Parts: sequence; structure tokens; C-alpha cells
Amino acid sequence: MDKLKILMAASEVVPFAKTGGLADVTGALPKALKALGHDVRIVMPRYYAIDKNSFKALDGALGVDMGREGEAWALVLEGMLPDSDIPVYFIDHEAYFGRSGLYEEGGEAYADNYQRFVFFSKAVMQLSKKLHFKPDIIHVNDWHTALIPLLLNTMYAHDSDFENTASVLTIHNLQHQGRFSKDVMEVLGIGWQNFNIYELEDYDGVNLLKGGIVHTDALTTVSPKYSLEIRGPEFDWGLKNVINAHANKLHGILNGIDYDEWNPANDKYIAKNYDLNDLSGKKICKKELQKIFNLPQREDVALIGFVGRLVEQKGISLIAQEIYRLMDLDIQIVLLGAGEKWAEDFFSHISDIHRNKFACYIGYRNDLAHKIEAGSDFFLMPSLFEPCGLNQLYSLSYATLPIVRATGGLDDTIQNYDSLENSGTGFKFYEASGEALYGTIVWAVDIWYNNKDAINMLIQNGMKKHFGWDDTAMVYESVYYQALLHRRNRKKG
Repeated sequence: MDKLKILMAASEVVPFAKTGGLADVTGALPKALKALGHDVRIVMPRYYAIDKNSFKALDGALGVDMGREGEAWALVLEGMLPDSDIPVYFIDHEAYFGRSGLYEEGGEAYADNYQRFVFFSKAVMQLSKKLHFKPDIIHVNDWHTALIPLLLNTMYAHDSDFENTASVLTIHNLQHQGRFSKDVMEVLGIGWQNFNIYELEDYDGVNLLKGGIVHTDALTTVSPKYSLEIRGPEFDWGLKNVINAHANKLHGILNGIDYDEWNPANDKYIAKNYDLNDLSGKKICKKELQKIFNLPQREDVALIGFVGRLVEQKGISLIAQEIYRLMDLDIQIVLLGAGEKWAEDFFSHISDIHRNKFACYIGYRNDLAHKIEAGSDFFLMPSLFEPCGLNQLYSLSYATLPIVRATGGLDDTIQNYDSLENSGTGFKFYEASGEALYGTIVWAVDIWYNNKDAINMLIQNGMKKHFGWDDTAMVYESVYYQALLHRRNRKKG
């Protein structure tokens, strides 16, 4: 098959800026696509935290038509994705992106988010023209860039630079949709004909993700089960009718993980490396983790780790509901995360009154996330919904048994322990309740204390699993070709 020119547009990319799994995907997938022979470029905003002096500026400013607000101008910086020859272009506009947060500060979304990402989406298109890069595929991600498929079909519909360009939209989390007032239409500059219930209109406002779903040539989610869940009432966040209307172009593609970054055999952050053939280093990692968190250094206690945002989606209320009963068990828990104020205060309080059993670090540190994966016996992910999840995949690699709720990618990737079949890779519960969470932890811990053979079997099974981006990239490659076919058929029609 012909090799493709792919432009990846995203609001965050590892290692430059990250709030969630979107950044992990956009930092890893391009490398795997490049390994297949494709020409891949990445474009993202230049946030305040990204040092502009580390990159070279392209000649000439980039002009963007912002409708009633006139023309806005940006500088374009060019760098490389680390450990690759993949160009990364940063759209530098101080007023829109020179801020401490990506989307919000102090829990409050920026009031001008629609201007910021309308500007960024249009800048992606203008950058492509400036570079004389005529992409076969523009791969966009979540609501922040979901406007681009609409622009391809409207403002740039007759632009020769994009006459053969198809779009692919990946939904990493449907909860966030880019819902704004219809003032968005005044800066879009495409006319009001697309403001209707079948495209952008949403309760007399604009829904940017909805517009992207309608106009994209291929739609993907980050796990097979999540692609099914968003078509039903529990996880659709009001968009099931739109998604079902476009289900013929919907694909569930499981995220991969970067084994160069997440591999206990060569992890630079952990106390002692280990692998499937020699797990002795894991005991040293556990001892170091207990020391870091000032917990009693006991090899004989079941240690449970949690790394994630302290938000409702991640099931933190279930943990809070059962924490006092959990503290009656012979276990230790370490928690790393930040988010809702009540959760930060609550878990800090628990760490003060149960110092020998519970410890937390409010915030995020990448090195500490690695240490928790390596030093824990179990990894807890009680998410109310989880489009894919990555930590459960890291855990399998690190001989750390996942305890998860059977939703989205968690259900796709973790096989429940079956004592009769002597199979599994972790422990799952189904009901989103504190009781189900507590019962599953009790079950897992009981197996850990009383059936070491079963624990070793689960560890071995998990470490033999492979969720690399090489396999995932080939699936995306197939979707790209389908998107191109869809584009050709749409133009004929």
C-alpha cells in the first residue's frame, strides 16, 4: 500500500504537555506509524510551560481568520519528538496559550476556550499550507481539534491543498465535548448553514465534538468496549443518536503502551530492575516505595497502589466510601494524584490518621508513578467509566495485579481470576458500588496471603501480555485507508 502523509493535531503531546491519556497516545502513536514508513508530522499549541527558546522559529508569521474578531497571528516553532525524527510544530500565540494551565486554572475552565481552539484548529490548516505539506490524513483528537473535519468540508472544501485529504477523529473521553454558546459561529466564519441539529447545534449552543463526529471520515475510540458503551445511554453523554447515525465509520482501537518508557527491565526510575525470569528486584522496589511513603517496611503485607486524577470518573468516591473498612484489613495503600479539592483534603486526612497503612502524594510526579507501579502488589482502578486506561497495562508489565471495574478498556484488557480454570490476569468487579469494590479487594488480598501459586500464575500471565503500539499502529493504518475511501465516495456523492 502507498505510504501516507499524516498530520497529527492534538491539544497535548507527551513529553511537552499532558493532562491525561490523550497526550500519551499522541506522543507514542506517531513513532509507531513512522516505523511503518509513513511521513508523520505533529502540531500542538505552545503552552507557557514549553520553553520557546528550545525550538527554532519558522520564517514568517501564521495568519488565522477569526471571523468577527479579525485576523490573529501566531509564530510557529519547530522541534522534534524525542528519540525520533518526527517534526513537532508548536503554534505560539501568547494571549491564547501563554498560561499556566492547558484548559483551566483552579478548577475553572478558561472562558475563551472556544476562541483558543477555534484558532488552533484553523492554524493547523494554515500551517499545512505554509509547509506545502498536503496530508493524506489529518488525525484529530477530542473536541479541541474536532473542528478540523468540518473545516475540511466547508472552508477548505475547494482548496487544492486538501482535495485528497481525509480526516480521522479519535475520541479519548466523550464526557468532554466542547460545548459553548452559539457565539462560536461568529469566529468560525463558515456561515450559519451548519448550525443545525444534525451538525453543530446542541440545545441552542454549539457542540464542537458533535460537529467533528458528523464530518469526520473515520471515527475511533481508544478501546473496543468503549466504542460500544458510547452508543448506549449510560456513557453517551447525550450523543448516542449522533454516534449511532455514524456508526458505520466507528472503530474501537485499543491503545498501546510505550515499552521503552514502561518496562521494569530497563526502567530508570525504580530501585532495582526485574523481568519475567527474575522477579527478585520487585521486593527491593516495594521496600523503597514503603520508605518513600514512610510506611512500615514489611515484605509480608499486601501493598495496593493508585495513580490517577482525583475526579469522580476514576471512582474515588468508591474508595472514600470504603476507606475506613479497608483500613481494618492488613494492607497498605499508596495514592498519587490531584484533582477535586474534597478528595485531596479527604485522602490527606486519612494519611494523617492511618500513617502505618495509608499514604498519599497530592500532585503528580512521573518518577513516583513508576515507583508505585514497580513497588505495589496490586494496582487499583475502580473507574466509573474508562475509555481505555493505561495504568492497568503498565501494571501487567510490572508484575502488579490490577483490581479494576469491568468498564471500557479495563474490561477489554484484564481477564478476571478464575480459580477453576486457573486463569486470569487480575481481579474485576462489575457494579459501581463501594460494596463491590471492598469485596473484590478482600478477595484479591485473601488470594495474595493464602494462595501464592495463584498469585504467581496471574503475574506470569500478565507479564506475557503485549500491548505495544506496533500492533495498534497497523490497525490505525487500516482505518486511514478506509477514511480515504470514505472521502473519495463522499466527494463522488
